[in-house]
Amino acid sequence: MVCFCFLVDQRRKIKGSKPAAGMCSRCGRGAKVADMKTSTRFCLIPVYCRSRRAIVCTFCGSVLKSYR
Repeated sequence: MVCFCFLVDQRRKIKGSKPAAGMCSRCGRGAKVADMKTSTRFCLIPVYCRSRRAIVCTFCGSVLKSYR
């Protein structure tokens, strides 16, 4: 028996943010502290949601550091 399960998407949504001291190590722009919600869906069915606080670049959007 073969079972296939495909990852359809993983979405990040920023609920709120405020400026943070420091700069992005990738692009050199400013950073912000954001409350993020990550949702993972398998085969169009929501499976996992996680809320966390992270330091995010304001220009390129990369997550610099994540807190639980």
